[in-house]
Amino acid sequence: MTRIDFHTNVGDSLLYACRLARKAYLAGEQAVVLAEPGRLRAFDEMLWTFSPLDFVPHCMADSPHAGASPIVLATDLERAPHHRVLLNLGGEVPPQFARFERLLEVIGDTPDELASGRERYRFYRDRGYALNNYKQGG
Repeated sequence: MTRIDFHTNVGDSLLYACRLARKAYLAGEQAVVLAEPGRLRAFDEMLWTFSPLDFVPHCMADSPHAGASPIVLATDLERAPHHRVLLNLGGEVPPQFARFERLLEVIGDTPDELASGRERYRFYRDRGYALNNYKQGG
């Protein structure tokens, strides 16, 4: 069964997700980052600039290098080249999340993110998934 971790009250969810992607990469993990196209572009840009001393190798799922890249950015999980870790930056439950060993849900502190995060939390809980919560800040 997929392990699901909720990271809540993170403030800037894209910046926090960059840190999670860096952590996964440094741990030797492969991760797929899922989001809507505009949000994924913003995340891609932030991966290049969030830390002047770190490089997090990544590419889009339709790249010929996706199979070799540790971090793959996708708008659709059909093109995911690996199924180890899924980092969801979208507002919906990922349709194929159960293919992954681990799902990371990143919830910012905006009203929209909080509301959609609560809906996803209920969805997983109601289906019997064990949920791990990591609340940031105060």
